[in-house]
Amino acid sequence: MTSANPGLTIGELEANYSLYCKALKLLLLEGRSLTRIQRTVCWERLEILHSCLPNRYRAPDYLAALLRREITEQAEGASQAVG
Repeated sequence: MTSANPGLTIGELEANYSLYCKALKLLLLEGRSLTRIQRTVCWERLEILHSCLPNRYRAPDYLAALLRREITEQAEGASQAVG
């Protein structure tokens, strides 16, 4: 993990949590590999939140697995609706 912006507070990270999750979902939708996603700012900030407040925020790899499953289920549902 790279060093965080020294001026960034936990409150600011928490305020932008949904934005980081949305960015993670977009990266997954683009088909980016987990290795590439792990080098992004959103991943770093999700890691910081999880390490500081583990009872409130899930680990980024867990979030990625949930989002990947959601994307797969949506794609399967759309293909069944068409077919």
